This record gives sequence, structure tokens and C-alpha cells, in this order.
Amino acid sequence: MTFVVEQAVTVGRTEHDGPGLTNLVRRASSKAMYGRNLRVSHHTPSRHLPDTEREVDTAAADPADDGTEPAAVTEEAASAETEPRDSSDTATDVAAPATAQEHDRWRGWRAWRGWRARHPGAARALSVGATVLAGALVVVALLLPNRIERIEFASFVRIPAEGVLLAGLLLALPPRPRRIMAVVSGLFLGLVTVLKFVDMGFYQVLARPFDLVLDWILIENATDFLRETFGRTGQVLAVIGVIVLFVAVLVLTTLAVVRLTNLMVRHRPVAARTTLILGTAWITCMTLGVQIGTVPIATKGNAEFLGNRVEQVRAGLKDARVFQKQAAVDAFAKTPPDQLLTGLRGKDVLFTFIESYGRVAIDDPAMAKQTDAVLKEGTGRLKAAGFESRSGWLQSPVTGAGSWLAHSTFLSGLWIKNQQRYRSLTTSDRMTLTNYFGKTGAWRTVGIVPGVRRAWPEGKYFGLDHIYDSEHLGYHGPYFSWTPVPDQFSMEAFQRLEHGKKNREPIMAEIILASSHNPWSPIAHMIDWEDLGDGSVFHRIKKEGTDPTEVWKDPEKVRTEYRKAIEYSIRSLTEWVERYGDEDTVLVFLGDHQPVPTVTAGDTGKDVPVTIVAHDKKVLDRVADWGWSDGLKPAPDAPRWGMDKFRDRFMTAYGPQG
Repeated sequence: MTFVVEQAVTVGRTEHDGPGLTNLVRRASSKAMYGRNLRVSHHTPSRHLPDTEREVDTAAADPADDGTEPAAVTEEAASAETEPRDSSDTATDVAAPATAQEHDRWRGWRAWRGWRARHPGAARALSVGATVLAGALVVVALLLPNRIERIEFASFVRIPAEGVLLAGLLLALPPRPRRIMAVVSGLFLGLVTVLKFVDMGFYQVLARPFDLVLDWILIENATDFLRETFGRTGQVLAVIGVIVLFVAVLVLTTLAVVRLTNLMVRHRPVAARTTLILGTAWITCMTLGVQIGTVPIATKGNAEFLGNRVEQVRAGLKDARVFQKQAAVDAFAKTPPDQLLTGLRGKDVLFTFIESYGRVAIDDPAMAKQTDAVLKEGTGRLKAAGFESRSGWLQSPVTGAGSWLAHSTFLSGLWIKNQQRYRSLTTSDRMTLTNYFGKTGAWRTVGIVPGVRRAWPEGKYFGLDHIYDSEHLGYHGPYFSWTPVPDQFSMEAFQRLEHGKKNREPIMAEIILASSHNPWSPIAHMIDWEDLGDGSVFHRIKKEGTDPTEVWKDPEKVRTEYRKAIEYSIRSLTEWVERYGDEDTVLVFLGDHQPVPTVTAGDTGKDVPVTIVAHDKKVLDRVADWGWSDGLKPAPDAPRWGMDKFRDRFMTAYGPQG
């Protein structure tokens, strides 16, 4: 108070000392009146203060901005006297502005305090509302499942063990560690919530959670898919939306935890009793197994969620060593070239992947009738052209997406279930089915890969003499959403560029048909092969197709378009064989994986059909002991192998001992 009196005396001299000194004195006075002494200024008669100071003094006596009563503030302030003082220890420790920027903030703070003083009811309602929203956000973040189908009302009326433990810890900590713990906990809770959202997306597409070690490359693939499907604008808007959501979740969960922490401290006795009651209730419900329907009331879901992630990371790190040992074993590595694939010498062998051609297209009652009709029609037309076929099932390592993993599994004879294995494979000397065809020197090996639109360095690993991507098939028509080239045109391009040439050597081709790729809208339809030209005709066909943004509003429409896309791919392939195949044509075609869960209706099965078509009866006789079904449609009980088993069985069947 002595300092304040001295400053008051000095003010009396300022009228003779100029405006600069006046401002200096006012700042000093302001610091004295509104610094740490602001705690006692509540009892200073306001009539002796300047008008602007009187407003701040009045506001300082208002309830705190969290819906609590003044007595609660007094309790916290009193408890703080026994703890180390800090410049940030209380919201009422305010320093006078020293810069123009600080002055603007000072004025904003004073305006806010003044508004609260004039409208205490509205301020209290706003404060209570913010506290309720903060509590709801924390509860949702703690109890949110990581799968959309598990989100239900019962999920959010449980008791989370992590929340009870965190509340007890925050109440027990001193002020400074408590503030740090509240911020860290809020950020961590936000990160866990974001990871749950990512898991939801992965379950919707891949029927599995996000892999923290191996799945980062898929984010880039997802943005590419958005660009190809919805255009550059749609891609940019989606990316911006994801970034904004990420930041918002982190900021809001942090602010919510900090606000609730302050509230608990100001109501420490009530908060302590509530925490104790919730802890006791959790132990009781966990012991007795109390549930709401099938949902247990006591949960430690976040601890289990994070524990699974830690185990997933450990498994991912160990998997590299396991895969290295598996890749070193190759039954044909030392087989002389002249002893490889002797049963197919002189034949044109086509390995063709139909995108997303899964078992659901054949077994699902909503699709079975139409798909069965297409397969029967194809079997009949091929038979009339002199071709026979056998079909079975393969289990893909992926579902929903990840075609390159399935392709490399089929060709390498190794289980390529993640990106780490794929990179290890494509940088190794492991021989694939295509490599072995090339090693014999008896075939020209080519790739028809319309889904590739940029550099594909991994293509060299598969030992193909020439690769035709989307830019080298002679196509001048439109994209069909993600699909760069319709399947019928891709097969016609293969005929024009390779198969139809005279005086050529036998061909081994890897062909990837992309028209049945998600989102299956719009899709092409079959036209007369003579009318394909350079593909310009597909501009009109695309305009007649459906709009993906409309189709994906209704799961049943998605399933219908998926079925039509599969039918188009099968017809493109079988009609090509009927039109251009000869007695030396051998076709192996299969699906690479099941479609997304929207189509499979939650079925997590990974089976895909596989078929061998040949004109020469001797070719099919070599696989007679496989037990596959006659025709293009595998029987429900037809043999089912892992996709990684096909390479060695195929090479054995068509080797010298086959």
C-alpha cells in the first residue's frame, strides 16, 4: 500500500511534467492496482478508483467462468496460499499492458468481464453450457468404439476405468503438475479419438483396423482415389476437412479436460466423493458382469484398445524377420530352365485379375441369380467355341482393397498381407510365376495394367518384358470414376498390341481388369467389338451411367452397381476368349479380393473365385486331381486354398512330373 500512496502523490505532479510522464505514472499505478494486490482490491472502496479501474474491480468479484459460486473461488484462492505462487497460478493475476498488442488483449479482457458483470444470468448459463459440453465430449471420447456398427446408446452409458483413474490422479496432484497432466491427458485422449475415427474408415473399406506401422502409404492411395473419383476439388475439400477435424478434436478434448479439471478442484469434496462412488460401481459391475443388453457397464476399452495397438506394432516389427525366412524357401529356385513349365510350352498363358471379384458376387442371394446367369452364359459360349473350364476358391490376404498385395501373393507364392512384406518382396530376388515364365526363354512376358497411371518401379521385379499402362493402350475415352480404361477396351488393346500379331512367339500376359474397381459408378457396358475404335465412344456411355455421389447414399444401389460391374468384367473376358482365343490359349482368371463391407454386408470372408480355361484338353487333365468344379462357377464345396499356394501347385502340375 505504501507504493500506491507514493504513486498517488506523484500523480499530483504530473500536470506540470508533461504527457509522457503521465502515461508512465498511470502504468505504474495500474500495475500496483491490478497486479497481485488485486486479491485485496475487492475490499477497496471503488469510489476512490478511476472509472475504468472501477469496472475491472467490479468484474473481478464476479463468479468464475465455469459456473461455480464465488465461495468456490475463495476456497481455491485460500488453498493456493499454502502452495508456491506462480505468475500463472490464478486467472486474476493480471499485468498491465506494455505493448499495443497487449493493450488490445487487455481491452478485450476488460470488455468480457464487463459484459459478465452486466449480464450475470447469461454469463452463468453460457458457463454452465460450456461445462456440460466439455463433460459430454470427454465421455464420448472415452467411450467411443472404433467401429461404426458398434456405436449405440448403450455404448455411452458405461463407466470407463480410465476416466475414473484420471479423475483421481488429477485431484491428487499439486497445481502445476495437475495443469500439465490435464493438458497432456486431453491431447492424448484427442489422439486416441482420432485413431478410432481412422479405424472406422479402415473397417469400412478393409475390414480391419489401421496399422500404425505399415498403413501410412494407404493414406496417399486414399487421396489418389478421391481425386480420380470426385475430381481435384473433391480431393482438396476432403483433405482440408480431415485436417480441420484432426485439429479440432485435439484442441477441443484438451480444453474440455482442462475445464473439467478446474471444476473438480473448485468442488474438491464433491468431486472426490463422486470419483470414489464411480470407482466402487466400476469394480462391482465388473465383478458381477452387469450389462445393458450385450454391452458391459464397466469397461476398460481404451486400455484394451491401446494394448492391442502396442501388440500390433510389436508384431509388425517382428514380421520382417519372419517373412525373410519364408522368402528364402523356394522349391523351384534350383530347377533348370528347360524343366520349368514344360506342360505349357507353345501355349499363350494369360493370368487375369478381375478387380473385387469376390465370393459375395456368387453366393449373396441379392446377386446370385444375375451372376449365375452370366457365368452359365459364359460357360456355354466358351464350350461352343471349343473351350472347357474348371473353377475353385482361393483365399486372398486382403479384403476391400490392397489389390497389389493379392497380385503379389498369387505370383510369388508368399503371403503378402501388408505393405512391409510387399516392399521386402519387390526388393528381393524371390522368383514369381511371371519370372519363371521369363526364365524359360520360351515366352514373351507382357503386362496389361490399365490401373497404373504413373511410374511403377515394382513392375521390373515381376520380370515382364513390356508393360502397357493406361497411357499406352491407345485409349482416348473418359475415365469411369477411378477406372482409367474400360475392360473391353483393355482386352481389345491386348489383341491389337500383342496377341494379334503374326509370326510372334508364345505370350505370357498378366492382365489386370479395372472396371469392377470401387466405386462402381458409372460403369461401362458391352458394345460391338468393331465399334471400340480409340475409345471415344465411351464418352456417350459414361453420360448414360450413374453418379457415384448419388449411388453411395444407398447401400443397395452400391451393391447393384457392384454386381453390374462384375458382370461387365466377366463378359469382357469371356467374349474376348470366344472371339480371339485358339487352341493354344490358356486363361487363368480370378478375383483379387472381396469388395468393401458395404457390399459384403459385414461378411469378413476373403474367398475369391479362380478359373482355368483351355482349348487343349490335356491342359485341364493336368489339374484333374485338384477337384475343381466344371464351368466358370465354382461349387460351394469346391477346394479352397490360400492364394499363396497357387504358384507352386500350378508349376508342379505343369512341370515334367505333372
